[in-house]
Amino acid sequence: MRVGNRTLGARLRVVLGPDVAIGPGKAGLLDAIKATGSIAAAGRRTGMSYRRAWFLVDTMNACFRTPLVETSRGGTGGGGHAGLTELGEEVLSRFRRMEQATAMAVEPDMAALRDKLAPHD
Repeated sequence: MRVGNRTLGARLRVVLGPDVAIGPGKAGLLDAIKATGSIAAAGRRTGMSYRRAWFLVDTMNACFRTPLVETSRGGTGGGGHAGLTELGEEVLSRFRRMEQATAMAVEPDMAALRDKLAPHD
């Protein structure tokens, strides 16, 4: 449900140590890397800078025993290629299932809270 420019709902963040291992933004970035094969293109697709996208990839890679994203340098034209590792695919899949389970678990309470909201124009 949307109120103004905001979507009502719960957002899942998985904290496995001192950093958020994965949350909605990082999962969206992983989806975009999978779709584009590029961290730069994934950053553009998700509305973040190249620097921010790289920072998030580095953070995710550091949170797990093996990297979620692997990169390789490009050819003579420059650039590079990025893709999800087997672990990256698994983490993204598990996170998406956890999001769905969370949404289903909190829906009755979300519905009750939505009924209590002040009207918006």
